[in-house]
Amino acid sequence: MKTVRWGVLGNAKFAREQMAPAIHMADNAELVALGTSKPGAAEGWDFCPSLKQMSYAELLADPTIDAVYIPLPNHVHVEWTLKAVAAGKHVLTEKPISMTAAEIDQLIAARDKSGLLVAEAYMIVHHPQWIRARELVQGGAIGKLKHVDAFFSYNNEDEPENIRNRPDTGGGGIRDIGVYTYGSARFVTGAEAVDLSCRMIRENGVDVWAEVDAILQGPLGRATYTAMTSMRLQNRQEVTFHGDKGLLKVANGPFNANLFAEARIELHNGQTVTSERWPAANHYKLQVENFGRSLRTGAAYPCPLEFTIGTQKMIDAAFATAREISL
Repeated sequence: MKTVRWGVLGNAKFAREQMAPAIHMADNAELVALGTSKPGAAEGWDFCPSLKQMSYAELLADPTIDAVYIPLPNHVHVEWTLKAVAAGKHVLTEKPISMTAAEIDQLIAARDKSGLLVAEAYMIVHHPQWIRARELVQGGAIGKLKHVDAFFSYNNEDEPENIRNRPDTGGGGIRDIGVYTYGSARFVTGAEAVDLSCRMIRENGVDVWAEVDAILQGPLGRATYTAMTSMRLQNRQEVTFHGDKGLLKVANGPFNANLFAEARIELHNGQTVTSERWPAANHYKLQVENFGRSLRTGAAYPCPLEFTIGTQKMIDAAFATAREISL
């Protein structure tokens, strides 16, 4: 397989604006089809003039399509991932790929039985800033890791019909952005969270503010961990890895790097601050290219379901331990 032929299952705004253009731009990838409930009616796909519009069933049945990207609402991710696997397609499903960790066991079983590549679209692990952050922290650049804190917020209070604000579509801040605050710490440190607890504010049945405290336990030892996610605060994105000899900041929009002027990390050692920057890296494009590389060469995919299930377990634990508060 030299060129992976992709179909997108669902006319989602995020797919139109981010992932589909990334597929179209990626090396050894070709965007060929859009599955939509109203074939021929979808607008905003002019960047790919040759795109075919068809129903979901037609897309999955098309033998010329190798891989499917699924940006549907959270609560149907597992259902359509399994349908795509049953149709013989490799699958990249938007995060979170499931509502619970137990559901990922089904996906692993389906992946292993089919021999197909099935993965969550968790793009940050493909970005050089996060790969470099992992190298520095695990290489001892900040000494012994003692603490990690992560923050991701935005405000969509004026969008009540947004799927993130709706309980029936698996909405809420943790499922939308907790995957980043939780998963980034796991990726960089190689640790898993224990003794996790959560304080939460809900509106209309979804979490709009959540603070998690835990212990990260792994190859670097034990460190404290705090993460904040909110859909009711001004935009903020930052993760800090704090050691006894220095600290590393992954800042400047580390989870939406392509929306900012440049991706950047800062290494603080005493009075010395060293910055590294990546002004042009597109993690969505890199994700597609890594997916295709794994299909062509058999190389290990950077974000297998075995990694994904660890982050989902943290999400499950946050809801299980949530103590609701008001401010």
